[in-house]
Amino acid sequence: MPDVIRAAGALLWRDGPEFALIHRPRHDDWSLPKGKVDPGEHVLRAAVREIEEETGVVPRLGRRLPTVSYPIGTRTKRVEYWAARPVAVSAFTPNEEVDELVWLPAEEAEARLSYRHDADLLREFLRGPLHTAPLVILRHAQAGEKRAWREADELRPLDEAGRAEAADLAALLLSYGPLRTVSSATARCLETVLPYARRVRVPVETEAAFTVGETNPDQAVERLLSMAGTPALVSTHGEIVSELIAGLCRKLGEKVPDDTTLDKAEFWTVHLADGTLAALERHTPRTAES
Repeated sequence: MPDVIRAAGALLWRDGPEFALIHRPRHDDWSLPKGKVDPGEHVLRAAVREIEEETGVVPRLGRRLPTVSYPIGTRTKRVEYWAARPVAVSAFTPNEEVDELVWLPAEEAEARLSYRHDADLLREFLRGPLHTAPLVILRHAQAGEKRAWREADELRPLDEAGRAEAADLAALLLSYGPLRTVSSATARCLETVLPYARRVRVPVETEAAFTVGETNPDQAVERLLSMAGTPALVSTHGEIVSELIAGLCRKLGEKVPDDTTLDKAEFWTVHLADGTLAALERHTPRTAES
């Protein structure tokens, strides 16, 4: 049995602002919606699923909040949290796990919460921007060996593993809701985001600034900055990803991560608010680890 119990949840809020708290009869406590990550489940999908199951709300994930760890018997529970907004709401149905859902303003919510770490998350959220826009920077999925491809490189398609990764990515990226979708003008980058674009019914735009052999670091970063403020997805190449992340952090006056690279099908999510970087997170679709 693993020593760490992985879980995911959110500080779910709506205009007011008001915050969603749930009552769990088994513990007789008031807490933020959260739950365990299922075996093989990605933490983003777990957060969305648990919120919907416990509140009846379909959420759109916003900026990453601090991870909370606390002891459960001889083990440690680690809960990864996001801010989240409702995009669809079903009638709340009480059950054995959650028998009450309330929406409260910040002061009342903090007073009602049973656990200090939940109240700390609420205060942390209020110290930052309420509204943020995600900018997802994605390295294309697997596309076979370049040296084995005899035709023009821009025509090199995803291989079988890459197509599976593209399908997984479509489900994960739904966590952020509909995103403007922009791609390098190469087959492998376009094919990586096609399943997502079809699910959310948005067109895929091609952009030379994100296409290998057609751009330079300054051009790529400036184009990326021009998209700030609009929820967006950029599908590009490994050699361009590092330039985008490092350049974006420098332009916004933030520390550049020690490792800006991505493996194929991995992505960075940059949460922006009024020209500032509110949060930065990195994900892979292949495992439950984020």
